[in-house]
Amino acid sequence: MTTTNRMPVLFQAHGAPPLLDDPGWIAELAGWAKALPRPKAIVVISAHWEARPVSIGATRPVPLIYDFYGFPEKFYRLQYPAPGAPDVAARVRELLRGAGIASVDEPARGLDHGAYIPLMCMYPEADVPVLQISLPSEDPAELFAMGQALAPLRDEGVLLIGSGFLTHNLRALGLRATPAWASDFDGWAADVIARHDHRALLDYRAGAPGVRESLPTYEHFVPVIVSAGAAPEGTVTFPITGWWWGGAMTRRSVQFG
Repeated sequence: MTTTNRMPVLFQAHGAPPLLDDPGWIAELAGWAKALPRPKAIVVISAHWEARPVSIGATRPVPLIYDFYGFPEKFYRLQYPAPGAPDVAARVRELLRGAGIASVDEPARGLDHGAYIPLMCMYPEADVPVLQISLPSEDPAELFAMGQALAPLRDEGVLLIGSGFLTHNLRALGLRATPAWASDFDGWAADVIARHDHRALLDYRAGAPGVRESLPTYEHFVPVIVSAGAAPEGTVTFPITGWWWGGAMTRRSVQFG
């Protein structure tokens, strides 16, 4: 399965269904995809699926999960019939087992919006096989090790994507300006990620400015730790930056490698 080109690893700010009404963000995601090597398959670790042990989702097209509330009806009719990736699922099981990480199959579990909303913009033809796997916990060391275990997929044509938000405080939606706590945390995250300061990244709850306000809960942040574990060195860029929904939700997305 090896290829001559190592795939990068991504962390995406995945937005919500209204991202699909934002032509600027759609264009940024589409341009990002065009600049990447064409993946053989995509493995997504989304903030919206926490299950222990690591759970491996459907390997054939199944209905999407509309895990959001209060949006216009059109968003509950979205479709993204990407092919399944049974061979990649088998490889994920093998890699996790080799690292001593337990896994189970959840063959009826479809893609959630943390996976399909950005992918609809990046690969709108839905012609790249997609596999979603769960976050087994919010423990930084465990998630970094999970990323390390999955890293060989990069040399096999598989694009690994962590999907969440670096800041995620729903109580702050609609603010007229970006609060200092959000900009401070966003800047801190960009700095430690760019420098591969894994110690600081894994200790974010204790050391990051504005962390309590930026992350009342942690599930949207921790996918970036999986991504960092899969690409612990090399070039880091931020293809998408800026703020959304009033200025408290950073759109900062990361390309490792």
